[in-house]
Amino acid sequence: MDPVFGQLSFDDHEQIVFCNDKDTGLKAIIGIHNSVMGPALGGTRMWNYNTEWEALNDVLRLSRGMTYKSAITGLNIGGGKAVIIGDAKTQKTPELMRKFGEFVHSLGGRYITAEDVGMETKDMDTVRDVTPYVTGISEERGGSGNPSPITAYGVYLGMKAAAKSQFGTDVLEGKKVLVQGIGHVGEALVEYLTKEGAIVTITDINEEKLFQVASKYNASIYSGEDLYTADVDIYAPCAMGAIINDATVDKIKAKVIAGAANNQLADENVHGARLQERGILYAPDFLINAGGIINVYAELEHYGKAEIMSKTENIYNTTLEIIEYAVKNGMTTHKAALTIAQNRIDLRKIENAKK
Repeated sequence: MDPVFGQLSFDDHEQIVFCNDKDTGLKAIIGIHNSVMGPALGGTRMWNYNTEWEALNDVLRLSRGMTYKSAITGLNIGGGKAVIIGDAKTQKTPELMRKFGEFVHSLGGRYITAEDVGMETKDMDTVRDVTPYVTGISEERGGSGNPSPITAYGVYLGMKAAAKSQFGTDVLEGKKVLVQGIGHVGEALVEYLTKEGAIVTITDINEEKLFQVASKYNASIYSGEDLYTADVDIYAPCAMGAIINDATVDKIKAKVIAGAANNQLADENVHGARLQERGILYAPDFLINAGGIINVYAELEHYGKAEIMSKTENIYNTTLEIIEYAVKNGMTTHKAALTIAQNRIDLRKIENAKK
């Protein structure tokens, strides 16, 4: 198999940049998927990948997702992503982040970075020391700050829209919801759900965080052997991707899947269709988790909190529209969202060619 162009996750990406610095230990990959709508915007993830192939596959899938996330949300921005190979808890240093920022800067604005898994707002501030091509910096430095609460709000609204379609009401009070992954976004989602009166169960690989969040929001901790078989109404994946796969897709008992994780479907065609066959409503991840990109995009367009909230709240309506489009055209909700997003990109490509 060819190293890059032969990857299954390679989807006509425009540019893949491999970054290496011996002094800081930086090993990173930047993926620019599509810049038809504008410069590629997407966060940087630091993760201790098992192999470099795994890291490459992740950045390819994530950057592609960003293209469609921005397009379906109506933002004039392209899709990109970056991954840094390493343990964020032990290997991330200011020197490493500055060196990464220099690589971002070398692209001249084709890629604009932001916060993702393993990153904090302070890390984006460090990157900002060496390049202007970064969003999600602290409010003290004129940025929009941590995007996680806005991301969680969008997921919450997308979940409500999916519930309305599946259950006939968007009221989540009394609904049993399993939240898998309680990082920054997952915990904020738990808060929204708890305030509405949902019956929340949580799970995470970090036991200390698990007990802390359970105590804070009076949530239950999942104690079964296989969380996919949990007797819940809604399953919210908020950790890593590809968790709906051959081994899990037929186990899921929830009637709605709506979470913050990117690329939840290991194979978007096969597993999206299987969920549909089983009568499980899937809220497309790249649509309902778009609150974060809306939040950081505000820094580029210079609009305030009110417009951030307005654009994020529109995720509710867009989710309902996607579900309706899927039913009308006999396709999965994931395919429907991709189709509408791609139509917007194609239209812009035609407009750009006329200039």
